[in-house]
Amino acid sequence: MTDARERQVRSFAVGGVMPHIRVALKNVRTMNLLLIIAILLGVALLAAALLAPVLSPFEPDQQRLLARLLPPIGYERANPRYLLGTDQLGRDILSRCLYGLRLTLALALFGTVIGIIAGVTVGLVSGQMGGLVDSFLMGIVDLKLSMPFTLVALFVIALAGSSIGVLVIVLGLANWAQFARIVRAQVLALRDLPYIEAARSIGASPLRIGLKHMLPNIVSPIVVMATLNFSNLILLESSLSFLGLGVRPPTATLGAMVGQGRDYMASASWIVAAPGLLIIVVAFVAMLLGDLLRDQVDVRLRER
Repeated sequence: MTDARERQVRSFAVGGVMPHIRVALKNVRTMNLLLIIAILLGVALLAAALLAPVLSPFEPDQQRLLARLLPPIGYERANPRYLLGTDQLGRDILSRCLYGLRLTLALALFGTVIGIIAGVTVGLVSGQMGGLVDSFLMGIVDLKLSMPFTLVALFVIALAGSSIGVLVIVLGLANWAQFARIVRAQVLALRDLPYIEAARSIGASPLRIGLKHMLPNIVSPIVVMATLNFSNLILLESSLSFLGLGVRPPTATLGAMVGQGRDYMASASWIVAAPGLLIIVVAFVAMLLGDLLRDQVDVRLRER
């Protein structure tokens, strides 16, 4: 092989293949380890919630008074049948955690969806319409933000009851005003841009402009807010259950388990430790997965 041919091959290797290899290695090195952990934990939590009837060794509400307050594995008097111990009524904590995780995730998910739909709708209408409509809708938002929502939730649940349907509605209306504020601010920043003016000049309706041209560009803050809202709803449900205004016993949620075990924290801390740890892990995973999802759905980040 001639010297010119060898230089050509080396030039191709350095200029054609090596940059791609370096980019791939850089992507591997910069991959966030926390996101990988969050994905694995998220899949594990979702699988545990969906497969609760299969994974649970006992019925979650089955009482065994002769086996009450048994500690988890590793403590004295531990029974290997009850890996995480039992509560004050002899119910298996592992089984109740699995079923409680399922219901807690469902409540937070439906509440977040309701909040997104209500908040995004109000924000889009307010930002595009302006004038009196904007002032009226933002007045409602300001009124909502000025009220301590925990007290409002206590009032609503005390009047309407603590059924699952009422609790979902209460959770859904908890943070819709924050979505409305964020979406309105984004719409105000977008509505005078050239491509929006072009769409308006060819006769596109406000609905089409909002859904087709504005919404894809404001997905990122909505996703971030949704993850924050998801975590906050889990904590709100836990707070309401701790106060006795959550899902009615004996139905298990993570917050209800913490609330029902608060009187035994000194003598049987495992009753509160397991559901409390799950609440922390779920909130942690939701935040990290929100960052990952934001990077995937943000149009501006994908175009870089």
